[in-house]
Amino acid sequence: MDDASVEKELITLTQRLLDAIAGRKWATYDALTDPSITCFEPEAPHQLIEGPAFHRFYLSQQPPKSAPTTTIVRPHVRICGDTAVVAYVRLIQSTADDGHSSVLAFAETRIWNRASGTWKQVHFHRS
Repeated sequence: MDDASVEKELITLTQRLLDAIAGRKWATYDALTDPSITCFEPEAPHQLIEGPAFHRFYLSQQPPKSAPTTTIVRPHVRICGDTAVVAYVRLIQSTADDGHSSVLAFAETRIWNRASGTWKQVHFHRS
C-alpha cells in the first residue's frame, strides 16, 4: 500500500473514531483503541490519562438525541513505519434542544500504531 492510500485510511479511521465519540458508541471506540492508550485532554487538565476507563465513563452514557457533526479540518498525516501521526483541527457542530446551534474547535493530534495489519489509536492530545 502506498503512502497516499495509508494517509487516506488513517484519516478515514480518525473520522470513524470521532463519529463514535460524538454518537457515544463505546464498542467502535474500543475497537479502534489500544488498551494501553494515553492522552492529554481538557477534561483532565495537566494529567496524563492512561487506559480506556476514563473514556468509557463518557462514551457509555446515553447517546445524545442528536449527535453532533464532527469535521476534520486540514488533516496532516506523517507516517513513520508502523506508527503514524494525524494532526488536524476538529470542528464540532451541535444544536441544543432549544434550536440554538454552536461550534467548538479543538486542535488534536492522534497517534496510531499498526500491529498485525491493524491500526489502533495509542495516544492523543486535544487542546
